[in-house]
Amino acid sequence: MTGPLSSPAAGDAPRYRGLGSRSAAVLVFGSSAAVLVVEIVALRLLAPYLGLTLETSTMVIGIALTAIALGSWLGGRLADQVDPRRLIGPSLGVSGAVVALTPAVLRSTAEWAPVLLLIVAGLTILVPGALLSAVTPMVTKLRLTSLAETGTVVGRLSGVGTVGAILGTVLTGFVLISRLPVSGILVGLGALLLAGSALVGWRARGWAGTPALTLVVVAGGLATVPAPGGCDAETKYHCARVVADPDRDGGHTLVLDGVRHSYVDVDDPTYLKFTYVRALASVVDTAFPEGEPITAYHLGGGGLTFPRYLAATRPGTRSLVSEIDGGVVRIDRERFGLRPDTGIDVRTEDGRLGLRRLETDSRDLVVGDAFGGVSVPWHLTTVEAMRDVRRVLEEDGLYAANLIDHGDLAFARAEVATLSETFEHVVLVGDPVDIGSDRAAPDGGNLVVLASDRPVDLRETQEALDARQVGWQLATGDDLTSWIGDARPLTDDYAPVDQLLQPYDSRGGR
Repeated sequence: MTGPLSSPAAGDAPRYRGLGSRSAAVLVFGSSAAVLVVEIVALRLLAPYLGLTLETSTMVIGIALTAIALGSWLGGRLADQVDPRRLIGPSLGVSGAVVALTPAVLRSTAEWAPVLLLIVAGLTILVPGALLSAVTPMVTKLRLTSLAETGTVVGRLSGVGTVGAILGTVLTGFVLISRLPVSGILVGLGALLLAGSALVGWRARGWAGTPALTLVVVAGGLATVPAPGGCDAETKYHCARVVADPDRDGGHTLVLDGVRHSYVDVDDPTYLKFTYVRALASVVDTAFPEGEPITAYHLGGGGLTFPRYLAATRPGTRSLVSEIDGGVVRIDRERFGLRPDTGIDVRTEDGRLGLRRLETDSRDLVVGDAFGGVSVPWHLTTVEAMRDVRRVLEEDGLYAANLIDHGDLAFARAEVATLSETFEHVVLVGDPVDIGSDRAAPDGGNLVVLASDRPVDLRETQEALDARQVGWQLATGDDLTSWIGDARPLTDDYAPVDQLLQPYDSRGGR
């Protein structure tokens, strides 16, 4: 059959004319791209409140896919019952209003009604995602006038939508997030969708479609209302804030996605506020002769508290730092006064890739202190990664890593088991409640693990910890083996770091 479709809707073909192939492609391309922009930006917007974990990513992706499926189904059903030209404009307008208001709504909910955050977050992804996904079947209905071209029309618009989704993904990940605040991206996208809604309404019904224009004005005004939870800087990976210490003139805390990542005293780099940093300092000061310069490599930078300490207490020390977030590095330079003459070289790169580029037997010390939220990036926790750490260290070199865990400390036990696969000597440093043989109700928080092919001087290390009033103890040998229990070492093929971690209170800091 090559004539007009015989259904009642298709038989009324003249009322569907007027949507050219170019306009159809623009609508499908733009709406598909917008869905992916919303999905990716939602991950960044939720990170300060839910953490940048595999579970958060899975939830957002699942909701987005649900929205696409629901919108495609409902859009097709409605297009068979109502003139699609009456539906496209409102779909774009309502989705645009929701997108523009999302930053203010989510941040306000997180601040004043956190128990509702998951529901509100789901709706801010589901509603615009479904409405935007409904545009494709509506446009397809308008373009279908003959069964002879069904395959061509459906295939072409499906391909255009896929290309739009790809471009939305690439543009957001490589361009928008690196140049614009997350809230600015969503407000801008919402404004574009609202403008598109007004244009579609005008072409379909003239200026009788003024409700779309009203939505533009209302949503634009509301989207500019300040919302709690703002950032000093929105970097590629974090919502970053620098909080001044009211008790110390030079003291500042670097807060990334709501978690206290670093404390920096710009006037006195030897002042170490966080307990785990004092523990690291105690270990390193014991492992190497006092005041002697060393070569160090740091996986993760943050506020560069420990590299600054080494530079101040061991003149001539060379520290190379791999920090993946260039925005954090800018904060180090602009707010914390990082200078090139301090012996600290910071590279904006992934730590695993940076580790691979280092020469064999080139470092006295490797420090692991890279985090996404409270989770160590999984690819820095595995046996394969630790073998690379061992390769980089000199024969008597030391690896010291900061870990965070709670509950039954499943991740920490797995990571210590992983290090035991690679190094001859492993020592765990932590609160006695957490590293004791009785793990019935550990408090959790920070722990420091040491690994080396040379023995660690346990007595001197404990004395150094006590001198700094750290309040932590050491576990090694049979005690550590008992503490590890049946924990399975992590590998590149099996590293469920996010699943092993237990819930935490992000306000507690690190």
